[in-house]
Amino acid sequence: MKRTLFEVFLALALVGAGFFGWTHWQQSRSEQAKVAKLTLAAEEAAKKSGDAAKAIQTAKDEIAADRIVMDSVKAKSQQLDAVKASLANGATLADLEAAYKTQKNLTAERQLGLGALRMLTKGNSDPGAVEAYNKALALSDWGSRKKTICAAQIALAAAGQKITVMGDCLPADVKAEPNDQRPTNPPDAAIKGAQAKGNDRLTKPRWDYAGAMGPERWGKEFPTCGNGLSQSPVNITGPFVRGRTSVAADYKVGALQIINNGYTIQVNVPAGSKLRIDSAPFDLIQFTFHRPSEEQIDGQPMAMGANFLHKNAAGKLAVLSVLFKEGNENPGIKTLWANAPLKEGPEVKPDGIDFNPSNLLPREFDFFAYEGSLTTPPCTEGVAFYVLKSTVNISREQINAFPFRANARPVQPRNGRVITSG
Repeated sequence: MKRTLFEVFLALALVGAGFFGWTHWQQSRSEQAKVAKLTLAAEEAAKKSGDAAKAIQTAKDEIAADRIVMDSVKAKSQQLDAVKASLANGATLADLEAAYKTQKNLTAERQLGLGALRMLTKGNSDPGAVEAYNKALALSDWGSRKKTICAAQIALAAAGQKITVMGDCLPADVKAEPNDQRPTNPPDAAIKGAQAKGNDRLTKPRWDYAGAMGPERWGKEFPTCGNGLSQSPVNITGPFVRGRTSVAADYKVGALQIINNGYTIQVNVPAGSKLRIDSAPFDLIQFTFHRPSEEQIDGQPMAMGANFLHKNAAGKLAVLSVLFKEGNENPGIKTLWANAPLKEGPEVKPDGIDFNPSNLLPREFDFFAYEGSLTTPPCTEGVAFYVLKSTVNISREQINAFPFRANARPVQPRNGRVITSG
């Protein structure tokens, strides 16, 4: 009997212990779930707190950047106010106008200076200032007076005149001037923020060879591209005038400097290589490639072309155009293509690689010549073009390896221009 009672008691005890253990386990699971929830909530709160801290820091950096810009603007505004105050009595303007009355034809730069002085003395809306700036524009060409054109266009825009400021007249970023009133050690983030804001406002407009920014629309941002009467390239057709100009290339070996600029493959040439036009030296600056050739002969382009850009001491530009026809492999092109970046990026200077631009020239130097322009924006005119009659071979594989399928500006109207044969 006692044994039976003991077994019943033991069974009840085991059941009770099991129930207690099961209840405790359930409670433990519930508590674990609560802890997991609380942990997740804490992590989310910490993340939000971190994001908020980052947002606060970003806001602080932007405020610091704005302060830097505003300090610079304030300092320059104070300088301008001081200049205006010193000229307010008009004596300096009267003296300058009296001196200029003795001169029949003022240069573009003097017209620009006169406009600036009138604007500072009499205000932005002064008709005399507007007239002087317009005269400066009329007397200027992009090739030799880019700064004058830009200054006049910006001044006319400031005077409320309806004028489109050329994209090349806008700076690419905001650069610190020596007299900017900036903190001694501004935070890096603030400087970057100021530069980023400047880029957003003053970025140069891009252009392209097709689509919404194609050649037919270049004139919207670069007026000379649309309004110029001496644009390049052209379709070279006779009759020709016999030319007496002599042209000879004197190119030197130099370290290869090559870049994919997003429009073409461009080779920047170290100092020393020259093109001699009637014995006068023009320094070779760079050469670029186009597919197909930009110049056409009797309406037919070649497989590719290269434009060698030169400049003399007076700023005059000259282009030597080389036409490539499909044929054997070109050793010079082989070297260039082996080192040319496939995507747009910074200039590349391969170690131990030298190149002589003469490797891309034909042996014979007969040429067609005409007065043209740069074939890319801003389409600067007053460029002497020399198109070599003899072609250079390039293989089909090398043509296909060129990373641009079509990057040639369409031929432009001749507008009565004479083409000489020399």
